[in-house]
Amino acid sequence: MNETSQTLQAIGDLDYYDQRSIVLPHSITPLEAWNLIMAGPQPILRAAFRVRDAISARFGVKRIGGFSGTPKDTVQIGDYLDFFLVEHVGPDVLILTERDRHLDVMTCISTAEKCVTVTSSVVTHNLFGRAYMLPVGVAHKLIVSGMLRRLKRRLQTQN
Repeated sequence: MNETSQTLQAIGDLDYYDQRSIVLPHSITPLEAWNLIMAGPQPILRAAFRVRDAISARFGVKRIGGFSGTPKDTVQIGDYLDFFLVEHVGPDVLILTERDRHLDVMTCISTAEKCVTVTSSVVTHNLFGRAYMLPVGVAHKLIVSGMLRRLKRRLQTQN
C-alpha cells in the first residue's frame, strides 16, 4: 500500500479494496489529479450513474448524480467534490467519503513524486450493500484503471 493511502479499516476487515497507481510524466497534487481525472466524465460513467440512481432509489438510497467535471482550485475538510465529502486534504493526500445505511466508501488519492495512487475501500452494512458491490466492484477496477490511463495521456500531451 502507498504510504499515504488510507482505508476505512484494516484491509482484511474491508468488504472491498482496490488500489491502482500510475507513474506520470511529472508530479501533480491529489486535487490536480482529481480535477484532471474528472474533467469531461466518460459517457459510459454518466450512463452507469443514471442506472445506479434509478435502481438504488427504489431501495431508499439517495441519488448521487455522478461526476460534474467541475474543477476546484482548493478544498477543505467538510467541502464536497460532487457527492464525496472531503474528510482530509494535504499536500500528498485527498480523502473522500460517501456513507449511507448500506455502505461506507472511501476514495484516497495520494501522490508521491510522479506517482498517483487511487485507493478505494468499502464496508458494507447489509444485504443491499453487498449486492450493490458485486457489479460495482468489478466495474470500479476497470473504470479507475481507465481514468488513470486518461490522466497520463492528458499530461503527456501537455508536455
